[in-house]
Amino acid sequence: MIRINQLKLPYQHTEKDLKEKTAKTLGISAAQIQKMQIVKQSVDARKKPEIFYVYAVDVAVPKESSILKKAKGGQIAKAPEQKYIFTADGTKTLSFRPVVIGSGPAGLFCAYMLSKAGYKPILLERGASIEDRTKDVKEFWETGILKTESNVQFGEGGAGTFSDGKLNTLVKDTFGRNRKVLEIFVEHGAPEEILYASKPHIGTDVLADVVKNIRKAVIASGGEVRFHSKVTDLKIENNELKGVVINETEVLPCETAVLAIGHSARDTFEMLYHKQIPMEAKAFAVGVRVEHKQAMINRSQYGVEESKILPTASYKVSEQLDNGRGVYSFCMCPGGYVVNASSEEKRLAVNGMSYHARASENANSAIIVTVTPKDYESTHPLSGIAFQRELEERAYNLADGKIPVQLYRDFCKNQVSQAFGEILPAMKGKYAFANVRSIFPVEIACSIEEGIKKFNNKICGFSQGDTILSGVESRTSSPVRIVRDDELMSRIRGIFPCGEGAGYAGGITSAAMDGIKIAERIAMHYSPFD
Repeated sequence: MIRINQLKLPYQHTEKDLKEKTAKTLGISAAQIQKMQIVKQSVDARKKPEIFYVYAVDVAVPKESSILKKAKGGQIAKAPEQKYIFTADGTKTLSFRPVVIGSGPAGLFCAYMLSKAGYKPILLERGASIEDRTKDVKEFWETGILKTESNVQFGEGGAGTFSDGKLNTLVKDTFGRNRKVLEIFVEHGAPEEILYASKPHIGTDVLADVVKNIRKAVIASGGEVRFHSKVTDLKIENNELKGVVINETEVLPCETAVLAIGHSARDTFEMLYHKQIPMEAKAFAVGVRVEHKQAMINRSQYGVEESKILPTASYKVSEQLDNGRGVYSFCMCPGGYVVNASSEEKRLAVNGMSYHARASENANSAIIVTVTPKDYESTHPLSGIAFQRELEERAYNLADGKIPVQLYRDFCKNQVSQAFGEILPAMKGKYAFANVRSIFPVEIACSIEEGIKKFNNKICGFSQGDTILSGVESRTSSPVRIVRDDELMSRIRGIFPCGEGAGYAGGITSAAMDGIKIAERIAMHYSPFD
């Protein structure tokens, strides 16, 4: 096939317009196009209100070689052939089925690839199935009654299930794992557009069904999925894994276990530390959620407040401050909701979430500040967790377990807000006015204030006084890295640290890719389970 890059059309164009532009670029008639497939689609709004869609397309046409010979300038070239291949050529015999701990994207995709290759993995999830978990989360948002093992952080699908379902990643991929992740999502119910959109997303409502379908595929291929099965101990002999203990009672023998525990499994990190699994503190970030009118973001990005054709506008902003701190937006949710994402009693954390339609009146994003082990003056591997917990306890106490909220103008004045302005909260979970600024150490609070002020130079209205801030956004990434070697194993042989919780990913797609990478490594060592 032939690939054409940089096909630019006005955003109101039709499918017919795209086909005719493709044919004209190749110097043929539209009728000669045998097959056309969109590879990438992005929005170019640099000259708004003139807005364009920009495409890369692959086409099949007669006399392909003749067209390629005439091609000049690099816009037309032979389409690269990149097909992901999973090879199970290990020779070592498994005495027991491989165990995957955690059913977030890292664990779920690892188990999926292993099951498809005949390894019959056992997937252990401390929380509930997506069906039960969804009910538990809804009840928590309505009543404030928290289930510590079934919430926004824990349960089938991991923390990403109650998010925007964003699938873009900055991870460079020369093996086709990124494309494979997207294809697996589509095969199990995700919209096909994620295969080519420059900023693909699924939405938490659609993602729940996709996760369930992947679980069914794991089981259909010989795998086993067990919920309410928290790994509370490891059996280790002579520096080798011999088994895992489930719920403090059941011993499950195994010589291979994938640690895909997620960034909030704090009790599991503590267990691993006591078992002398090598780990280290790593940098992460903390901050607030900010809410603006989505119409304002649309106007800033597109020059129009609403369009039935253009995607709901997103943004990405960052600044390096004079104090040396980086402040930036994270997990931006167009047309989304701020959600209570707590997982521990008397501690409160927030996150952002969008449904597939992204139809809320508000846009929200985390505005976060980089923190390092220097901020908590400790070399202990779990010191970052202690820092997170301290902030979350302050957030909880500010509003007696409700999400604390504050207008930006009052955040700057260090005072509690009294009333909302033009922007009203779009939140899942109860909220109340409080001094959000008081959650943070002085330097971090000042960095948040200065960052939001500077972002107004990029998005007009970003620092308007009635912008809503809520806190605390503390679960941006894992504060811990579980050390792994060139074989992707821990010093304890048979243990494979994996995904975001282990410190090797940052988001749904990169975590899923890391899960696939670990599955490849297991298949390199062992033959399929008989």
